[in-house]
Amino acid sequence: MSESAIDPKTQFHADADVTTADTDRRAFVRKALGGYKTTRAKTESAFTDWEQAREAASAIKYEGVNHLDTILTQFETNFTARGGKVFWASNSQEARDYILGLCAEKGVKSIVKSKAMTSEEIHLNAALEEKGYGVIESDLGEFIQQLKKEAPYHFVFPCMHLKREEISALFEKEIGSAKTDSPEELTMIARRFMRRHYLEADMGISGANFIIADTGMISITENEGNARLTCAHPRIHVALVGIEKVLPRLADLALFLPMLATGGTGQNMTCYNSMYAGPRQEGESDGPEEFHVVLLDNHRTRLLADPEQRDALHCIRCGACLNVCPIFKNIGGHAYGTTYQGPIGSVITPHFKGLQDWKHLSGASSLCGACTEACPVKIDIHHHLLHNRRNAMKQKPVWWEKLLWQGFAWMMNRPRLYSLAIRIAPWMQKLHPIVFGSVLDPARGWTQTRDLPEMEPQSFSAWMKARKEGRK
Repeated sequence: MSESAIDPKTQFHADADVTTADTDRRAFVRKALGGYKTTRAKTESAFTDWEQAREAASAIKYEGVNHLDTILTQFETNFTARGGKVFWASNSQEARDYILGLCAEKGVKSIVKSKAMTSEEIHLNAALEEKGYGVIESDLGEFIQQLKKEAPYHFVFPCMHLKREEISALFEKEIGSAKTDSPEELTMIARRFMRRHYLEADMGISGANFIIADTGMISITENEGNARLTCAHPRIHVALVGIEKVLPRLADLALFLPMLATGGTGQNMTCYNSMYAGPRQEGESDGPEEFHVVLLDNHRTRLLADPEQRDALHCIRCGACLNVCPIFKNIGGHAYGTTYQGPIGSVITPHFKGLQDWKHLSGASSLCGACTEACPVKIDIHHHLLHNRRNAMKQKPVWWEKLLWQGFAWMMNRPRLYSLAIRIAPWMQKLHPIVFGSVLDPARGWTQTRDLPEMEPQSFSAWMKARKEGRK
């Protein structure tokens, strides 16, 4: 999905207003995610010590991310030794140009893709289609979203917001299938349609869940088997991978594969876990003739240079933070207007695309901390949202916000004045109905759609004082 010409903040508010007004869709998404916590909790209990596993995963990612210079070159050395080719892409344009150049050089006509959020990030499909290359998404959810001409709604469950009757109607319109409300039949319709494209494709494009440095492999995790066909059948395989996806050792997968499954879907293990080490070798029966890995920076090193938020690069894209986020459940994935939705997307997007244009995402949070608690690699997500807010204000202060916070700080440092304000507050709330919901209402952002909570008749301090006096 190409980026809108409208200011991102304006677009965000407009899209969020539409989504939150669609109560039926919100209820459907919340129901779809309703069993996640229960399922995940059962899987977590299979670990000897889940919290210790999180600590270990965080330490391994810390090692990888903080030694990217040596670990990535180690991967390149090992990968190219078996005939693979590595291209280092500083930005999205370089990545697109390399893949388009490869298509032209090798006479590619048709392309099949497995899920790769990096391809969404650089708008690869649009670039390929503009040059006349046929591109088919082989992941079922991505395929559905491609037919709808929409970006993924969630980077693990791309079409989780759609009901089966909507998918059936889409298939009927776009590929001429019969109506059905059977999920199994809908899946088979898509499989029958895709089978020919697997056989005809000259190039398969994938992402990667992990880059394994000591063996020169990439690791891909999936539940459908489509990535295996995408990687193995076409004569050229291109993997587009963010540079932060590194793991130092093959042995690290023993921890990360079950953690990825647990965090993403609550499974003990994802159905298909494959490792690819290069093009087809002599005597091997399958695999591509050529294997290219495109290592994508695209401002990741900008985030790497920030010691306070560098751990956001530890993300393994499991989607756990989206699954538990109350904001995501209400505004939906498309409202974010960017490739990576939810809490982690709100942290990294301002680094990737510019803090001032995307700072509003860091404000779209309840700061409940559920994202940090759910993260299998212990990224301090909700504090990073606060860091982005602070940095945006320091970089370009908004005068009225600065004045308000200075006034708040001034009052909070004067206990008597604060105490007076607490006493006055109940009377102010009694006067509030006069301006309720109008442009004069200081709480209009809240009162446009809900009531203010009733204020307690007694402050906590007064209650504590009375309680202590009652004990004497």
